[in-house]
Amino acid sequence: MPYSPLGKGFLTGAMSKDTPISENDFRKILPRFTPEAMEKNQALVDLLKRIAGEKNATPAQIALAWLLAQKPWIVPIPGTTKLHRLEENLGAADVELTTGDLAEIEQAAAAIQIEGERYPEQLTKLTGL
Repeated sequence: MPYSPLGKGFLTGAMSKDTPISENDFRKILPRFTPEAMEKNQALVDLLKRIAGEKNATPAQIALAWLLAQKPWIVPIPGTTKLHRLEENLGAADVELTTGDLAEIEQAAAAIQIEGERYPEQLTKLTGL
């Protein structure tokens, strides 16, 4: 079960390096949510946005559809507090990614160097990773 399949909101395309993150938001302490890391990681969101445009979908739906296409036992469970986001996430099951789409995503994603660790060092130690 993928943890945070939408990258804590980043892969939805709703955030950028200019998005203010409040002091009480958990993402404020995460290395991948510094403005510098978000700017460098924008290439991944841009890829999702481009494919989403071709598929009449959202970046979040493409990210979830990609996970669903990996293995039948992979079950992404994105968290949400809004009904319209739940409906959007459920729509990912209707997105059809061809083998060509999957290969294109894999190739493009492999060329993107993700900036920033998932967690600060003290939290990484707690996860056992």
